[in-house]
Amino acid sequence: MTEPVRLTKFAKRAGCAAKQPPGFLLSILPSLPSITDPNVLVGCATADDAAVYRLTDDLALVLTTDFFTPIVDDPYDFGAVAAANALSDVYAMGGKPLTALSLVGFPDAVLPPEVLVEILHGAADKAAEAGIAIVGGHTIKSEEPIFGLAVVGTVAPDRVLANDKALPGDLLILTKPLGLGIITTAAKNGADHRGAIAAAIRVMTTLNRAASEIIAAAGAHALTDVTGFGLLGHLRNMAAASRVGARVWLDRVPVLAPAWEYVRAGISPGGTHANHRFLSEWVSYASDVSEEDQLMLCDAQTSGGLLAAVASDRADGMLASLHATGAAEAAVIGTIETETPGRIVVVRTEGAGG
Repeated sequence: MTEPVRLTKFAKRAGCAAKQPPGFLLSILPSLPSITDPNVLVGCATADDAAVYRLTDDLALVLTTDFFTPIVDDPYDFGAVAAANALSDVYAMGGKPLTALSLVGFPDAVLPPEVLVEILHGAADKAAEAGIAIVGGHTIKSEEPIFGLAVVGTVAPDRVLANDKALPGDLLILTKPLGLGIITTAAKNGADHRGAIAAAIRVMTTLNRAASEIIAAAGAHALTDVTGFGLLGHLRNMAAASRVGARVWLDRVPVLAPAWEYVRAGISPGGTHANHRFLSEWVSYASDVSEEDQLMLCDAQTSGGLLAAVASDRADGMLASLHATGAAEAAVIGTIETETPGRIVVVRTEGAGG
């Protein structure tokens, strides 16, 4: 009997943990030519999730691409996770996906073509769930499997949910639990004795479509998704772009329970540690927040949840709607403050000093 292919065995770094760390990217962006086209509503200046280009007064395009090496072993699941992850960038701008192209790197010398067929099927089914088709793409030979999408979406120019308009007093709502990078690393290393990868795949393949619609309807001030830079990395980008600070209440942050056990056993991806090192310049932790706690908040997520900054009087209604549509783990995890732009304070409980 032929053994099933374990895709993660062909990847040195898995999923969004394979991304270049934030310190590397943020040091490069200032050297790029400035964008002067007035129709570019969102470019790379604020490290947002996607670009937004205005076509008319009523219509703008949302443009994004995301691809990575296998985060899970099953080819179909890999395609579905990669598609959900790429689509999330459009939802994180308050947009609606329109169509997509596949981006493929495939080691055909070591993997049969049937593996690629399953990856593409997984992506196509997830795209169909989002109401779009994958209409083409590009494939190259590579030493590791690589897959993702270039996605085009639409949004009204006056309805863009960028990451640069969070206001002091806003509450922060996270729609999916953390721990995805830690759990997938445990599975890749054969150390997932709790079988948590099934729950992680469920989270990673859940589209952020419904959450985005609820957040937009509630009039959120700012929005981003939580992927490779971790919760604190993407919050830092939001806070820096909005010229505000933030406070996170650790005990309010939803986490897939087995991830706590694994991180305390020393399991976490390299991308998580890179995030933690970079964020040491931006984040202050209370004395009762352990290094394992810090790593969890910096964990490199793949196809994670949305992080919204919303007026405090609208947070309860937004949260109730999220819970009613299946985002059971969605929670208020902190607040926006009038602190040094980009600075984050992490305390264990709401009201704690630090």
